Amino acid sequence: MEEQKIELKIINMADIQSQEIEWLWYPFIPYGKLTIIQGDPGDGKTTLVLNLAAKLSKGIGLDEEMQVSEPMNIIYQTAEDGLADTVKPRLEAADADCEKIVVIDESEKSLSMVDERLEQAIIQTNARLLILDPIQAYLGGGMDMNRANEARDMTKKLGLLAEKYKCAIILIGHMNKAAGNKAAYRGMGSIDFFAVARSVLLVGRIEGQENMRAVVQIKNNLAAFGHSKAFELTEEGFHWLGDYEITADELLGGITPKANKKERAKQLIYELAETNNVVKSEDIVSLAEEKGISKRTLENAKKELGIKGKRIGESWYWKLDEIVKP
Repeated sequence: MEEQKIELKIINMADIQSQEIEWLWYPFIPYGKLTIIQGDPGDGKTTLVLNLAAKLSKGIGLDEEMQVSEPMNIIYQTAEDGLADTVKPRLEAADADCEKIVVIDESEKSLSMVDERLEQAIIQTNARLLILDPIQAYLGGGMDMNRANEARDMTKKLGLLAEKYKCAIILIGHMNKAAGNKAAYRGMGSIDFFAVARSVLLVGRIEGQENMRAVVQIKNNLAAFGHSKAFELTEEGFHWLGDYEITADELLGGITPKANKKERAKQLIYELAETNNVVKSEDIVSLAEEKGISKRTLENAKKELGIKGKRIGESWYWKLDEIVKP
């Protein structure tokens, strides 16, 4: 049988128009690309994504890097939780606008990553975010996620869908039990899932902090790595904490992270406030840097403590006279 020849098509780079990456959450979740959020079962990755969806449904971001100008439509597919008894109550608890969050009905046929209904749903709802939870449930009956060529083909098609409609797609993945391996190889299934995603976030428990979870970026092909974040799960619900000092190795290895640098920054400010009503901005920045505390972390501590700036002559100072030490 004669092999069918494929016509050669050449694309000249001079004909390609450059485009900037658009971000749902810089530098963690890009529009038009795949993002993987992975972690061990029960460590909070689905809780994080549900609360993210709830915020976005009302046009609100988790932090200032999430530039959201209006409520957005979201497609949320889950194969692990009941819609009526688990997903809906959790969205309501997170104060979501449930009119903005839709689910493709899988009662007659299960959904896969290459199902044409995904594209139809994005067109019909104009969704800017699609969530598949977990990856394993949306592979299709005959697909082996451990075979690289099959994993690559499926995720490539999903990536093209994201690019076509400038939709951010989040895949939630479980980790395997290969303790000690690099984070990239602890994602369930072929490494090609990790390879196709432009951003990969790791969610895990913080050793010694029962209710706290960290979010650490372990891959980013589009920008510099983002600062690690943290959130808290209490009886009152989900509470976003923002920047947190922890590495992927500490998170995966169950290592207690070094003292949170933001807390160290606050302690430095408290100590200065004991003997100073005002401190020159550049002096406190220098003191913090000597202790390994970045200017960004220091500014976050300043914001949390409600410290105001004051100009005296040609210099700026921090007013420390109204700080109440806990």
